[in-house]
Amino acid sequence: MRAEQVTDACTEHGEGPVWDTAGGVLRFVDMLAGAVLTFDPVTGGVRRSAVADVAAALRPRRSGGWVLATERGFALLDPGDLEAPDDATPVWIEAFTDRAIRMNDGGCDPQGRFYCGSMAYSQESGLGTLYRLDADHGVHEVITGLTISNGLCWTPDGASAYFVDSPTRRVDVCAFDPKTGDLQDRRPFVTIDDGLPDGLTVDADGGVWVALYGAGAVHRYDRNGTLDLVVEVPVSQPTSCAFVDRDLYITTTRENLPEGAEPAAGALFHLRPGVRGVPPLAFAG
Repeated sequence: MRAEQVTDACTEHGEGPVWDTAGGVLRFVDMLAGAVLTFDPVTGGVRRSAVADVAAALRPRRSGGWVLATERGFALLDPGDLEAPDDATPVWIEAFTDRAIRMNDGGCDPQGRFYCGSMAYSQESGLGTLYRLDADHGVHEVITGLTISNGLCWTPDGASAYFVDSPTRRVDVCAFDPKTGDLQDRRPFVTIDDGLPDGLTVDADGGVWVALYGAGAVHRYDRNGTLDLVVEVPVSQPTSCAFVDRDLYITTTRENLPEGAEPAAGALFHLRPGVRGVPPLAFAG
């Protein structure tokens, strides 16, 4: 299958797509520009809102509004803050202070805790950590010693979670403790031979969809880890993917590309692969 371009190249480093059920729009980030972009699938329009120095990952809040992973922590946004960011008054929550480190990617568990992992700007090995933000706004370390903490998503039954530390070239699977929020017994699920695994999502049948940075593709693996579908993306660096019912949207990046190369890099892409996604999990705080 081949994904089709649905926007202009609107991001330098597009990441983290998530469906806004209440607004009927797709949100995604231009990470290092600190912006959240809003795509209307009906009109095809794209709107851009600058919200922080770094906008790493975004998820809805059950109470309305958004939780955003920023450069070194989290921000809680009210429902209108993405529409009028100049008037926004976020609640800022610090996770760490090291300016050589930034947040990168994350997601919510079924109980409503928000996780986001970090990485060194230099990409030095072992300096990343997966953090968990609880509903009471407490911040906890979940996994340490990571390099590029990346995609994280739970199985439809909530019993396990898939996780990526990109330089390992693996998607790992972890047992999940719903009471504590701990990820346990981390072990390889699939090993990637071409490209680096980046962001990922799951479908209602338990299939795992992972964007392969550098390989111009998104792979679907069944729940046993067997590759059963390859989606071609017409740029080399897809970064993440998310379902909107039966529609799959894919973000891409221009980072490290020569000037003038791959004019479509940074655009949003789409396909309808014949399976249904699951609704996005929301933050309880």
